[in-house]
Amino acid sequence: MTKLERGFALKISLIMATRMLGLFMIFPIFSVYADNYESVTPLYIGIAIGAYGLTQAFFQIPFGYLSDKYGRKPLLVLGLIIFFIGSIVAANANDIFQVVIGRALQGAGAISAVLMAFLADYVSEDERPKANAFVGVQIGMAFMLALLLGPIVGHQLGISGLFWVIAALSIVALIVVATLPHAKPKKQYKLSIANFRKILTVDLLRLDFSVFALHLILTTAFIAIPIFLVENNILSIQDNWEIYLPVIVLSFLGMIPMIIVATKYQKTKTIFLLAIFLLALSQILFYQTALNYATFFIILTIFFVAFNALEALLPSLIAKTAASDKRGLAMGFYSSSQFLGAFAGGTIGGWIYNTFGLNSVFLFTTFIALIWWLISLSMNTEKH
Repeated sequence: MTKLERGFALKISLIMATRMLGLFMIFPIFSVYADNYESVTPLYIGIAIGAYGLTQAFFQIPFGYLSDKYGRKPLLVLGLIIFFIGSIVAANANDIFQVVIGRALQGAGAISAVLMAFLADYVSEDERPKANAFVGVQIGMAFMLALLLGPIVGHQLGISGLFWVIAALSIVALIVVATLPHAKPKKQYKLSIANFRKILTVDLLRLDFSVFALHLILTTAFIAIPIFLVENNILSIQDNWEIYLPVIVLSFLGMIPMIIVATKYQKTKTIFLLAIFLLALSQILFYQTALNYATFFIILTIFFVAFNALEALLPSLIAKTAASDKRGLAMGFYSSSQFLGAFAGGTIGGWIYNTFGLNSVFLFTTFIALIWWLISLSMNTEKH
């Protein structure tokens, strides 16, 4: 990439990562700390964790379309302001329903599709896979950092203080947005059936399902993982970072050769299927294995090697497959699928926890991962 392309990719990744950090920081602690709110049940815990996904899914397509019409930057500003308001609502919540409303508002600032389309606008097609992989890695790093900071901030400031920190992060993202260039809107198109068909091809739909399944598994798993850490006396909630930190390091080291093989040696489909297999393996191991520090550490590392690899590969695949003049709309469908997966994972995971017990959530995520692997067997990723 040129110097300008590298700088632009860095800014986009900073906005994306800062916002994702804010969304993810409650993951490692909320299912434990949620008892501080009124009207709490396991189902409502899951809904509160995944509520942002439903509004994200609903608003990604309008935000992507409007960014094609009016330009990317105005929609980024609007989305981050809405995210800020949602964070304030959650920070002042007394019962679980107010948290759900705050999380839903956070999700309503649905700018992921706009950011990815903005990136594709300013990076050449040949360098786009690198730029998208870079952003994907930053999202993975944001999630990892959220696992470290969430328990520490939550222990020091409480769950309300955590949401105030998240609100502050949205201000940081707005400052970065202010440094982005003003781009002219794309030539406008109508939301016709013909145009929708262009972004609902078989290849794009498979990628949409892939990101849906990935974030469904992530959200569902993180209903159970924090509770298992505490209930199995592996670590106290404020000391979770002691296991997450080495897992972060090892998972990124494990991901790097996978990305190199996928991109440099044109083995995208092989690595894609391997990563899904590792994801499924981690879930069945969580379900069947007696958990102590060592087994938990190994399984969690396998999980995040797979998650990080998939998170890095998917954006570049969707950017290559989508037509440039409808990239915002295509990214909208892709991002909607991602966050709909998060909402489904939180809601279904909470229901399974409430109905069948906590360990059963991993049987469900294993089933989803296996279906995903079978669907991906027919993907044509090697041609991209």
